[in-house]
Amino acid sequence: MSTHSKVPQPRLERLLGFLAQDPRNLNLLSDAAVAAYDAEDFPLAADLLERHAALEPLPPALINLKGLIALAETRFDDAIGVFEALRSDGDSPALRFNIAWAKARLSDYEGALALLDDATVAASPRGPSLKIHVLHHLDRYEDALACGEQLAQRFPKDEALMGALATLAMDAERVDLARRYGERAGGNAEGRAALGFLVLGEQDTQGAARLFEEAIRSQPGNPRAWMGKGLGLLADGNTPAAVEAIDRGAELFHDHIGSWIASGWAHFVNGERDQARKSFERAMAIDPNFSESHGGLAVLDVLEGNHAAAKRESQIALRLDPKSLGGALSASLLLEQGGKSGAAQKIRDLALRSPIGPGGKTLAQALAEFVRRARPPGGTLH
Repeated sequence: MSTHSKVPQPRLERLLGFLAQDPRNLNLLSDAAVAAYDAEDFPLAADLLERHAALEPLPPALINLKGLIALAETRFDDAIGVFEALRSDGDSPALRFNIAWAKARLSDYEGALALLDDATVAASPRGPSLKIHVLHHLDRYEDALACGEQLAQRFPKDEALMGALATLAMDAERVDLARRYGERAGGNAEGRAALGFLVLGEQDTQGAARLFEEAIRSQPGNPRAWMGKGLGLLADGNTPAAVEAIDRGAELFHDHIGSWIASGWAHFVNGERDQARKSFERAMAIDPNFSESHGGLAVLDVLEGNHAAAKRESQIALRLDPKSLGGALSASLLLEQGGKSGAAQKIRDLALRSPIGPGGKTLAQALAEFVRRARPPGGTLH
């Protein structure tokens, strides 16, 4: 996707004034369409192109503008159609990049990757970070890290690239590499959020909070920053604010299952079992084979006295993952109901030691104090 500088509104107004006097002037229609696009008035830009096309077919430059408008309006299929038609008359790295961008936004990461050769990556300031994001989405961590090392040498001042690499390295559990890239990312939101998670893993909640706030100021829609902020608030005891931030992050992530699991436990700790269930069910809808969705629901079923359902969900969770935190915790509660306190303690200890999130922080470290202070009605956790 090409970048444009915003054109002052007065220029667009002058061009529209000229057009009012000469509505069939093709040069004016062309200039006004470009000015409307640069002013981010995309419906007006599209309308001006339609007026031009009604008088005379659009030249390639304006067809390209039509594709850029489709990108800006998130009509990615339309954009691909426009740019592919242009490619049939003459390929270029810029066209390939725009198609790759649209394919990535449609989650066609293989299709995007196929277009991202060296020339295409260099065709846009967003090219290097896009390639890393695409490889990351495809879970090709080693390829992405190797490619990232080369790109970091080619584009050493690209903060968006460094932010993407910091996130990648963090997910790949390459902590030192994540820190190095994060520090090179400057004020990039991804880089700040990655560093925030690393600092949070060191239990410096105040330092992490500053980094997450910087990320949110830079990019208010960054889901990792909101999740990190919420986890830090949870660790600091501000559970209501933590729930709000975690839910914001989960909504922004949309279908990231771990975020909805975190939301479920946050609501659970806050004594909001109905909301916790909704979050666990949301996670279940994303992937019914993820153990923690079943485990979280099992814990809620135990506390609500539905032991048959709890046993079923707990068994599913532990079958899917013998180290399932929710599965172990629900099994512990069920065993307590049967008076087998020794076995229950062993299972509960396993649950409390299970690592969660970047840095290997355990649920016990994040939630133990709040579970003690905010026990849900109808059940007791020791």
